[in-house]
Amino acid sequence: MALPLPLSPCAKRDGINNCDHFEYASSMATTLLAPVKTEQDILKHSMYEDDPNENTQLPSEVGSEPRWGPRHRGAQELAELYSPGKRLQEWVCVLLCCTLCLMAGLLMMKYIRPDASLLLAALAGVLTADFASGLVHWAADTWGAVDLPLIGKNFLRPFREHHIDPTSITRHDFIETNGDNFAITIPVLAKIVWQLLTYNVEAIHEQFHWISYWYLCCIFVAMTNQIHKWSHTYFGLPAWVIWLQEWHIVLPRRHHRIHHVAPHETYFCITTGWLNWPLEKLHFWSTLEAIIEVLTGCKPRADDMKWAQKRS
Repeated sequence: MALPLPLSPCAKRDGINNCDHFEYASSMATTLLAPVKTEQDILKHSMYEDDPNENTQLPSEVGSEPRWGPRHRGAQELAELYSPGKRLQEWVCVLLCCTLCLMAGLLMMKYIRPDASLLLAALAGVLTADFASGLVHWAADTWGAVDLPLIGKNFLRPFREHHIDPTSITRHDFIETNGDNFAITIPVLAKIVWQLLTYNVEAIHEQFHWISYWYLCCIFVAMTNQIHKWSHTYFGLPAWVIWLQEWHIVLPRRHHRIHHVAPHETYFCITTGWLNWPLEKLHFWSTLEAIIEVLTGCKPRADDMKWAQKRS
């Protein structure tokens, strides 16, 4: 039975009902499993991402300073930390990853033999990518600080910006969106290409399912942030992307809104989102946080909260 979906906040404010497309793209993904957050939680404690009015709450709704969005002071400061050096690193990683991915794909073609084992390897690769996206997302959201050497401005900064201006990702181009994820896959893709170029035919056939597993895993890891970007895009998505979201083949928009309910403590997997519900029911992330807090004394999401409070 379908759960009722509310009108988008922008439609409520403007006194119109223009949410048919939004409901179609969200309904099935929402009702596959019982939601962790209620509709009221989503409306009250997350930004109106389906708002065409620059995705910023009106001042009368949040006081004199915005709680989220591109006008938030913390979001503006974080955006300014994006440097030319970081941009160069992203360009190099995207070009290198694409080259290795193309080489590996062409080299693999003559060894492909469709069977159940290959399908299982592909499915395992997708699930691994989804879990890996959750683990990295959880670690970057929950721990560390922007002022840490090397990793702070280069890798943690986008996570802090994203929570206080979730739709900033929709204003990033392909390079800025995907550079870091492409970088992660380079060592694995390089090893795959090396194996396909140096191993004899018998050895490649013996290990081909493992090679396929890692190759599919790399593709989904590389595309994770693009999929994530689509989950924040409420206007102008291609029909085929909406279809993939509707059938929960990639991360659906409504599903990901659950993560963006403050304080952003659940539903970290952002490739397909398939593992979010079981990991939440196992209390996987909260258990890890409790263990780390006991061992280190560090509070989860302390830096994230600091940036969220920089409203003026």
